[in-house]
Amino acid sequence: MGFSTDAIHAGQIPDPTTGAITTPIYQTSTYAQEALGVNKGFEYGRTHNLTRQSLEKNIATLEKGKYGIAFASGLASIQAILGLVKSGDHLVVSDNVYGGTYRIMELIYKDYGLEFSWVDTSDTKNIENAIKKNTKIVYIETPTNPMLSLTDIQAVAKICKAQNLICVVDNTFMTPYFQKPLLLGADVVLHSTTKYLNGHCDVVGGMLVTNDEKIHERLRYLQNAIGAVPSPFDCWLTLRATKTLAVRMKQHNANAMQIAEYLSTKSYAKKVIYPGLKSHPQHELAKKQMSGFGGMISVDFGNLDNAKKVISKLKVITLAESLGGVESLLCHPASMTHASVPKEERDKLGITDGLLRFSVGIEDVEDLIADIEQALK
Repeated sequence: MGFSTDAIHAGQIPDPTTGAITTPIYQTSTYAQEALGVNKGFEYGRTHNLTRQSLEKNIATLEKGKYGIAFASGLASIQAILGLVKSGDHLVVSDNVYGGTYRIMELIYKDYGLEFSWVDTSDTKNIENAIKKNTKIVYIETPTNPMLSLTDIQAVAKICKAQNLICVVDNTFMTPYFQKPLLLGADVVLHSTTKYLNGHCDVVGGMLVTNDEKIHERLRYLQNAIGAVPSPFDCWLTLRATKTLAVRMKQHNANAMQIAEYLSTKSYAKKVIYPGLKSHPQHELAKKQMSGFGGMISVDFGNLDNAKKVISKLKVITLAESLGGVESLLCHPASMTHASVPKEERDKLGITDGLLRFSVGIEDVEDLIADIEQALK
């Protein structure tokens, strides 16, 4: 089936009781048992929920995966990934990742005996040089947050297979509409479903997708044992949202391309970072492994004062944490999403005090450009 057809139908069948087209919200914590050891496949809400199963099947299908495992947040998904290794193991991780990823790895799980090497994964030689005898996972985010640096997924997957390592790809920014890491050889795909997959700023959630049965069994065990599962209502909202994922991503991409091109002409924007621009250092890789460039743009306005002035003057675009909603949002990574990253590390990565991250929504692009223009004036 085509992407939009799968987005609308995968994992969903008319309700067998009433024929309802929309998957019901099975808002229950437990289930009646017919006898000891006899049930309809559902025992307890943390372990089994049909609304959640429908969402897991839906997103797994979109990612061309066999197994989807839903979590209460993107960070809960990352915690489950860390459950694939044990104390003394080593992970190679993209040096520019979401600040929460850095926080849970470097500031929490490092205390439990895990080792992390933070490298620029846009150069695969850095990955090869960082691999140790105790390395178990290579974790990449592509494009990265917020510098939009790209990593060659297929090349990394080959390295991992040769060394018997697990290749994990955070695909939050691109979604399966624009990028399918499993088809490029990755072992696990991670999403913060809070972002584009839900796309309406009304849900917090996470998802892991894999084709590997053993990895799936372990992640499913962790999902139940840790208990960080999304509510039936949150699953229902996200399932509703994936139906329009294709049309939303097309508009995010179209709007972002026009805005990136517009900002590139403005002297106030010292640096405009967007994979769709020819000026992006990995533009050719973007065209190779992605079918679109997404809705995220990062712009360096030179210093904090200039960034504050832009923030204070915008009227349509809203200053807020998060991204991927139908509304256009603006973030100051240094003080918001990446505040937990030490300043010297932020400076090295290019996350300056003057950097702003635009999550371009699906409003009329003329209104968004007019809003930016009046703010710059």
